[in-house]
Amino acid sequence: MSNFPPAGVFLVGALLLPLVPRRVRAVALLMPPVASLVLLWILEPGQTLTVPFLDFQLLLTRVDRLSLAFGYVFVIVTFLGGVYGLHLKDVGQQVAALLYSGSALGVVFAGDLFTLFVFWEVMAVASVYLIWARGTKRSRQAGYRYLFVHMAGGSLLLAGALIHYNATGSLLFEPMKGGLGATLILVSFAINAAIPPLHAWLPDAYPQGTVTGSVFLSAFTTKAAVYALARGFAGWEVLVWAGTAMAVYGVVYAVLENDIRGILAYHIVSQVGYMVAGVGLGTEVAINGTTAHAFTHILYKGLLFMGAGTVLYATGRSKLTELGGLWRALPLALGLYMVGAFSISGFPLFSGFVSKSMTVYAAEVDHRGLVVLLLNLASVGTFLHTGLKLPYFTWFGPSRPAAPQTRVPWNMYAGMGLAAAINIAIGLYPGLLYELLPFPVDYRPYTFAHVSETLQLLLFTGLGFWLLIKMLKGEPIITLDTDWFYRRPARLVYVIAVVYPSHLFATTERIALRLVQSLVSASRDPIAALNAATVTLFGRYPDGRMPRRRHNTGDYDPDRYRLPVGVMGLVILALFVALMLWILLAR
Repeated sequence: MSNFPPAGVFLVGALLLPLVPRRVRAVALLMPPVASLVLLWILEPGQTLTVPFLDFQLLLTRVDRLSLAFGYVFVIVTFLGGVYGLHLKDVGQQVAALLYSGSALGVVFAGDLFTLFVFWEVMAVASVYLIWARGTKRSRQAGYRYLFVHMAGGSLLLAGALIHYNATGSLLFEPMKGGLGATLILVSFAINAAIPPLHAWLPDAYPQGTVTGSVFLSAFTTKAAVYALARGFAGWEVLVWAGTAMAVYGVVYAVLENDIRGILAYHIVSQVGYMVAGVGLGTEVAINGTTAHAFTHILYKGLLFMGAGTVLYATGRSKLTELGGLWRALPLALGLYMVGAFSISGFPLFSGFVSKSMTVYAAEVDHRGLVVLLLNLASVGTFLHTGLKLPYFTWFGPSRPAAPQTRVPWNMYAGMGLAAAINIAIGLYPGLLYELLPFPVDYRPYTFAHVSETLQLLLFTGLGFWLLIKMLKGEPIITLDTDWFYRRPARLVYVIAVVYPSHLFATTERIALRLVQSLVSASRDPIAALNAATVTLFGRYPDGRMPRRRHNTGDYDPDRYRLPVGVMGLVILALFVALMLWILLAR
């Protein structure tokens, strides 16, 4: 049992779930993460599982402390998402969620590039269903763009793996040394990690997902990419500056966003920036910080998307300009949301305080003053938007007609409550998290200097919000991002790739149809067909007669030249026999 791949539990569950009676299907959705958690508990670092494939030995499972840390949090958030979605009856979304979770686990435990590629593609296909399942025009369009970007990333991963194999003779997923293959693989990982300018798919698609689907979307794709970067590209200097730029970029664009899930999506970009920067630093404390922050980010970001999803479920609205005054109607959602907001902002006693600061500390130890400054600046922006702007204009602020129309199911609050409890537990007892990290931890978050510095930053951020509150309110505008470069020419591409080929195929079809009709007519009446062709080409019949005008052709009898059908059959048979004799004589 210990050799059974953790992803297999989810994949088997996805196959069996449609066979489960509808009444208990939602509860059955919780069984795979529970079983997988038990399996992870008994796995030991160093265990492997290889399977033969063609001339290769694929390393389907490779267990170490890095993969186990990501595996644990992936399983936990799948369980939390399952509780949050217990009311859901859509078997398609339930199966997609299991496939998505299982493929993310498959990426984490994959020991070779081919296995990684297979799970990478399953992850893309399963996740796009959670966007399309919302059933709106915008979700359909965003899903297509999302799928296009991720299929392009998967193609780069496959091309990079093949080039890497040709150069090294190995498909093992190990630290990359450089070269064209490694570069293509890095770009593929950068797409899924949403590193600018390859990030626009995330704020485009995640706000369009279903209420429950966005909880899963916020957890897996970017963090699976962070794991892959930590596995293959730790210490690459370019990632230090890419991650730092991400952290600032995300909070800047969150200022312009009006959709509450769009704000959270841009803060995924920002928070993943801390992780990417930690991977670039490459030291043990930096990799620990990356892993710890990925762990807590999955939990508090899932909680934040649950809170935003609760508002969307109850009111049917998600724009700041359409929300406000909901604190009386949805007070519990506000309270649980704020646990996630305090966590992502790095408040003491919450999970983000003990994880985010570890990456900043790693930059300090590495004497990266500019990196430390920019990461702290991004932390200020995070609290400004996620902890202040979003809850204020959603639950407080001016009341608007977005009163709750639907009662929130108890299980949605239960899922949020469990996620909030875990975030608080990690903040109070950081050792629970530190014991899971890849390397021994020599870091103490609760020092006087760290606590006082953090509280000062948060206090002045809060003061700035109240002074600038009128300037930070949502605006009903469309934010232009780097997706402009492939959305703007989309009409031209559509005309070239769809409209023109469609006309070409239609014309070809008409010509082919007329040709077939002519051949059929010729086989039925060869003499008439010969006469018609001769008249068309030479203007007269084969016997020299001139054709009469259409209004004076009564003396022409086409049956005079018509041959019986049997004659044509005999002619074809004779030609076939002659052909066979020629073949035999040629031998």
